[in-house]
Amino acid sequence: MKKVILVYDINTEDKSGQKRLNIVRKIAQKYLHHVQKSVFEGELTDGDIARLSEEIKDVVDAVKDFVILYTFPPSLNFERIFLTDTPDPTSNII
Repeated sequence: MKKVILVYDINTEDKSGQKRLNIVRKIAQKYLHHVQKSVFEGELTDGDIARLSEEIKDVVDAVKDFVILYTFPPSLNFERIFLTDTPDPTSNII
């Protein structure tokens, strides 16, 4: 399992952009935990990463939209530092 962060910015200047945004959000929610607006994180297998990537690429406009999928090896230790007093949106995940 790799640690994954998905970040996207879908161009919503027209109706088709709003539709793409909603579809991308639903795809991301199938695989990852919703952290903030257009940011998702979690742990996925290589197969899930490939499926997530393909599903998103099938929806987005490669010229108008912006999507980044960060993957980190399971051996990498990293720390999440919250700079605000807001609750962790992933705190209820087992």
